[in-house]
Amino acid sequence: MSAAPPPTPTPQEPVEPQELLQLGTEVDEPCLRADAARNRARLLEAAARLVAERGADCLTMEAVATAAHVGKGTVFRRFGDRTGLLTALLDHSEKKFQAAFLSGPPPLGPGAPPAERLRAFGLAMLRRTADELELQLAAEPAAGRRFTAPPRRVLRHHVTLLLREAVPQADCELLAHTLMAPLDPALIHHLTRQCGMPLARLETAWVDLVDRVTGTRP
Repeated sequence: MSAAPPPTPTPQEPVEPQELLQLGTEVDEPCLRADAARNRARLLEAAARLVAERGADCLTMEAVATAAHVGKGTVFRRFGDRTGLLTALLDHSEKKFQAAFLSGPPPLGPGAPPAERLRAFGLAMLRRTADELELQLAAEPAAGRRFTAPPRRVLRHHVTLLLREAVPQADCELLAHTLMAPLDPALIHHLTRQCGMPLARLETAWVDLVDRVTGTRP
């Protein structure tokens, strides 16, 4: 009797091609009328002003309506709820960041080795989160949606693809979750605001983590 052939390695789950996600509330309204677009812009301008003056924790739908001189129902119809409003505020920043790592110049964008792109990705994420920390914390999805929300999925998807280039034999899908953990806004808040760690220390730790995971050095 001939020997049984060796087992075939189980392929990793396929990852869909990346695309620039539309993350704001305009997903369901791709062609807003000019007056509706102006009203939405006015509401977002009022909301951004309130966040700058009072912090994201003080942002309410009623406060935005008052600042924009409209009824509270108008704000709810446009954004759904407070999380929808906060997500819309982050939408522009999210799209710019996605465009940078999907099609911008290297090392964050295509053209650099995968480990170098991972280093650049984490550094850019840390700096962006530090700049928008209160807003990102306020817009965090509920526990049941934390890892399935479109922004989180597309970021993790990108990290997974880079890991598959850098360490193809690893469980890259699970490893992407591990690498994303130090970039969590709540952890960055804890380390920088509550523990007093400088952002530079988090950046150095990120580069070290990527180098250890990928077995590379810059």
